[in-house]
Amino acid sequence: MVRVAFQGERGAFSEEAAIVHFGADVSPIPCRSFSEVFTAVSTGGADFGVVPIENSLTGSVYSNYDLLMEHALHIVGETEVRIRHCLLCLPGVGLEKVRRVLSHPQALSQCERSLRALLPWAELVPMYDTAGSAKVLKEKGLKDAAAVAGRRAAEIYGLVVVKEGIEDSAENYTRFLILSPKPACPEGAAKTSVVFAVENVPGALYRCLEPFATRGIDLANIESRPLRGRRWEYIFYLDFVGNLQEKPVREALEELRKRTEFLRVLGCYPHKVGKGP
Repeated sequence: MVRVAFQGERGAFSEEAAIVHFGADVSPIPCRSFSEVFTAVSTGGADFGVVPIENSLTGSVYSNYDLLMEHALHIVGETEVRIRHCLLCLPGVGLEKVRRVLSHPQALSQCERSLRALLPWAELVPMYDTAGSAKVLKEKGLKDAAAVAGRRAAEIYGLVVVKEGIEDSAENYTRFLILSPKPACPEGAAKTSVVFAVENVPGALYRCLEPFATRGIDLANIESRPLRGRRWEYIFYLDFVGNLQEKPVREALEELRKRTEFLRVLGCYPHKVGKGP
């Protein structure tokens, strides 16, 4: 069985992403933090890692961009999960008994309007993980509390789904990256991710993007992060649609390399996200 590390407890959306990508026959390795996921894959404690990189409502997960720079891992895939939050309780606990709602701060934020309508008197209590809040609810036998997590967490911890789909927006998707110690060599449609730094002069970023524009290569995403040790300077993460085996892509990267202070290819992997209904 493929060993897959992810942040959170069993039932987390990251575990769901692992199952979506690899199938049900995975050996899940829950980790307390994203850093532990990267370390597990780097040291051989896991075959692959799954980490969120972007949410359609709340944007990028910046800590994982930073960890990509810190570890010599390769992006070998991506997958997309519809984040459908549920309100969970112990069996027999009605809404009138709930005084606290536990979950990850991001989940509480994504469900705030619904929670205020359902439980206007309840305190929203931040936790380290959505599935972790379900686990705490079960282990401590909290009869005055509810948790916001996925349906899978309810099944794992024996909780009741009081209400499903309580997220404030149905357009709630998270894109996850699949990490491996070895690079992928995909055939056909692919996406490539790179990170680079440029000299802090006018027009530098424009010159770095120009090789892609002149070859008609679609840029999917660009993010900037502070360059450590160099105040107010930045490194740039770039995703573009293209396979390293394609000549225009190789040419664009060669031009980019000449215009940057450093360039690293983070991965080339099958391009699937965004093709669903």
